Amino acid sequence: MAKLSASVKTLREIMTDPEVENDRRRTANILKRFLLAVFRFVVLIGISYVILGPIIGMVANSFFSDEDAYSALVYLIPQNPTLDRYKTALSELNYWSTLGNTTFYIVVLMLLQVFICSMVGYGFARYEFPLKKVFFACVVLMIVIPPNTIMLPLYMTFRTFDPFGLMTAINGSAVNMLGTPIPMYIMTLFGTGLRSGLYIYIFNQFFRGLPKEIEEAAFVDGAGMWYTYFRIMLINAMPSVITVAIFSLVWQYNDTFYANLFLIEDRIVISKRISSLASNVANHLQLNDPTIIQLYTYAGIVLVVLPVLLLYILLQKQFIEGVERTGIVG
Repeated sequence: MAKLSASVKTLREIMTDPEVENDRRRTANILKRFLLAVFRFVVLIGISYVILGPIIGMVANSFFSDEDAYSALVYLIPQNPTLDRYKTALSELNYWSTLGNTTFYIVVLMLLQVFICSMVGYGFARYEFPLKKVFFACVVLMIVIPPNTIMLPLYMTFRTFDPFGLMTAINGSAVNMLGTPIPMYIMTLFGTGLRSGLYIYIFNQFFRGLPKEIEEAAFVDGAGMWYTYFRIMLINAMPSVITVAIFSLVWQYNDTFYANLFLIEDRIVISKRISSLASNVANHLQLNDPTIIQLYTYAGIVLVVLPVLLLYILLQKQFIEGVERTGIVG
């Protein structure tokens, strides 16, 4: 019994030893971190599958032949891959010409938005003027109010465009600007284009986070307001400029709401041509099978998405850095 009591006492001493207790805690912490990592991995895999699953399926189906489309044994990986869908989609979309027109269209809008929204955001961040809070509230309303609620006034404004009666005085009647991209250029030029409210807010937040000593030093050196803005402040705001530029390019590229509202031609907006791709393929190829027609539509969608994907891959680092430094500063 004495030996047993001594063994129990020794075991208690070992169990209550600080080093043993620390080892136990470290083991428990490692196990918790491992389980948490496994849980995060499973959740990320699930979310990625939900998001990327349809895209992967669309890309895979765009390579399907007619036999693969009706084979119960084919899933994602085609047995007889073909590029015929892409050849037809390139032809029906008039891809390269339309993509060139779209690129010019969205780049001009992007440059206008960066120029106008950065100036407006800088003005809100650095200057005091009457009704400043009211005007900034209007900027917030531009973000909050969906464009669908003002689509009819916008349509009528550019259907009979006659600001202050100037068009009537010059031409004798109002001007119909529908069917051209001019309404988008006008709206963007006056800071009310697609997502312009958000861009103004991003620039405002970024400029508020920059130290005022930068401008004060420039003013002391004799720099004027415009020189300080273009040569100093805008250069320091490059992260926000890159962020807004990428957002503007992508959203303008994908926009069909304003393109349909202002009846902009299909040859200018490539994303608008996708809606008519199925009917064009059916008419030109004399197809009545919706399954096969859908494969051509998948190929067209992949072609339209590809430039945006390449843009993100090329500018991924700058985009992430810009998002980290804008909209949160201040």
